[in-house]
Amino acid sequence: MIKSELIAKIANANPHLYHRDIERIVNVIFDEIVDALARGDRVELRGFGAFTVKHRPPRTGRNPRTGQSVSVEEKFVPFFKTGKELRERLNSGETEKPAPKRRTSAKAVRAEP
Repeated sequence: MIKSELIAKIANANPHLYHRDIERIVNVIFDEIVDALARGDRVELRGFGAFTVKHRPPRTGRNPRTGQSVSVEEKFVPFFKTGKELRERLNSGETEKPAPKRRTSAKAVRAEP
């Protein structure tokens, strides 16, 4: 599901709300989560999960093509840990399991001459 699909689903469930208001609400929620993570705060949504920021220290990596050592700078990466309720729901089989979507590249879909 992408953001526009989420907005459309909320709009269908709440026909009394304007589409533009729902879009604004979703954007504000996402912006607040991003701002909190940028400050280094933890964002917890009970039953769903928690977003945190993890620190990756600088290290020496390797260029896979040449094998040459390269310096990798320190960085901060977002991390998501699922909540207990979400984990239980995914593993209990409460919801119908959809078939996994398969992505095909343009190379794989070439027509045979």
